[in-house]
Amino acid sequence: MSVELLDTGTVHGRLHIPDGKPRGAIALTHGAGSNSDAKILQVMCERFAEHGIVSLRYDLPFRRRKPKGPPQPARAAEDRSGVAEAIAALRERHTGPIMVGGVSYGGRQTSMLLAERPGIADALVLLSYPLHPPGKPEKARTEHLPAVAVPTVFVHGARDPFGTLDEITAAAALVTGPTALLEVPAAGHDLSRAKTDLSAETVTAVLDLLGDSL
Repeated sequence: MSVELLDTGTVHGRLHIPDGKPRGAIALTHGAGSNSDAKILQVMCERFAEHGIVSLRYDLPFRRRKPKGPPQPARAAEDRSGVAEAIAALRERHTGPIMVGGVSYGGRQTSMLLAERPGIADALVLLSYPLHPPGKPEKARTEHLPAVAVPTVFVHGARDPFGTLDEITAAAALVTGPTALLEVPAAGHDLSRAKTDLSAETVTAVLDLLGDSL
């Protein structure tokens, strides 16, 4: 496996390239307080590459504009466009199935793009999906989930204040495509601090959902 810089002008990140002929590709992005060098993205991309998947970890437009600070809600559509550009960059390099996903905010924007543009990708990986603001379960961010029709894997900490496991289970049931939920015991919103390596289980869950399409 090798790691290469990808910088197209609109997409910036790192490609983890597997040995041999790839059988698929995945683009993963970061949360509101991080960037493409986040530990969890590095570990996930390494694991996917070990299974023959070209893996891109990339920065969203808000992070390319400024190295620190949260995204601006009014410019979230620009971040979704950044997800679409990352998918396009992968399609230029790979003709097989394309998977997408992200951590927290990045995962939410990615899922919203898939709801807006069905068919743009073949599977979705949501790491610590921010189901609602902490302490405000009435503000669930689920309105777009019924329009998500691709296989979707949720990876969620048992102590995540952005959504309980029961709440995430109910949210996953709204997705039209097949879903899987990986529970991470004792973990909060920051899955990089989990006591166990969840990357192998995540990759297995994704590959199981995709089946013979890979």
